[in-house]
Amino acid sequence: MNAALLDLDARIERQGGHAVVAARSMPIRAVDVHELARMHFKQRDVILGPWLHSQDLCMVFAARGIGKTHFGLSIAFAVATGGQFAKWKAPKARKVLYLDGELPGGVMQKRMLMHCPDREPEPGFFRVFTPDLLPDGRAMPDVSTYQGQEELEAMIEADTALVVVDNLSCWARSGRENEAESWLPIAEWILSL
Repeated sequence: MNAALLDLDARIERQGGHAVVAARSMPIRAVDVHELARMHFKQRDVILGPWLHSQDLCMVFAARGIGKTHFGLSIAFAVATGGQFAKWKAPKARKVLYLDGELPGGVMQKRMLMHCPDREPEPGFFRVFTPDLLPDGRAMPDVSTYQGQEELEAMIEADTALVVVDNLSCWARSGRENEAESWLPIAEWILSL
């Protein structure tokens, strides 16, 4: 292991395991195009082909009542079962976390039944959060804050391949919706996932 990595490990350990703090203190660098060509990067896996891969960020936008939740649930079921939605096919079943921020639990149950595929996901492959799962008096986590991000990260298992956040305006309640600065903490968190 090179000296920089050993130094990084030591700093992470001293700072209570917070890799983000240590990583930010390391300088970033650009590499020569020839060096870049020789590097080996982790390959992106197809989650729902041909358009959804690991490390992708996708946003669905449409007017209210058009069917964004139905679209998201259909994609989630296809990924969780290794099935198909429209022309898109999941090469294998992968774990999905569906974070719904507005639907009551009973409505979510009905919507889930509308999207039941020919085969059910294996236990643990399709997990859902709805606000009705919050303890009484507990507010929804706010992904605009570090605390809210930590609460959601606690629900994301290490082998989760797809996280659906439905809808972002329910989950991000701090800042102003149309100001770029308000989006920065959320964008940083999403990119870190």
